[in-house]
Amino acid sequence: MQIVKYAFQQHGDERGMLVALEEYNDIPFEIKRVYYMYDTKEGVTRGYHAHKSLEQILICIHGSCKIRLDNGREKKIVSLEKPYEGLYVPNNMWREMYDFSPDAVLMVLASEIYKEEDYIRDYDTFLKMVKEGPEDA
Repeated sequence: MQIVKYAFQQHGDERGMLVALEEYNDIPFEIKRVYYMYDTKEGVTRGYHAHKSLEQILICIHGSCKIRLDNGREKKIVSLEKPYEGLYVPNNMWREMYDFSPDAVLMVLASEIYKEEDYIRDYDTFLKMVKEGPEDA
């Protein structure tokens, strides 16, 4: 499994730092939805799903967290702790977000609006889908 992380261009001076993100320039898709998680309690794991078509970039804009990625054959853990670094999560990838620092803010840029039918929320269904291919699941 290939992990794709983006190091976004930082701009700054004595006043502070700024990161600007543009679809198709910095982000490899059209951004149709932005959301973020914060005040995640200690020991809580979020996610536990995959998407049939949606792609995402995850950016921990404050604090830190870990992302467990699983393509059905291989699992990898990625740490996010820099506000200028983004993790690309393609479709058909199971994800779990955990180990949030108390001050963590995890922002997600998504390629699609929210559609419940795009979610795969059962892990066994996900494994069956990636083994057989999306058209057979």
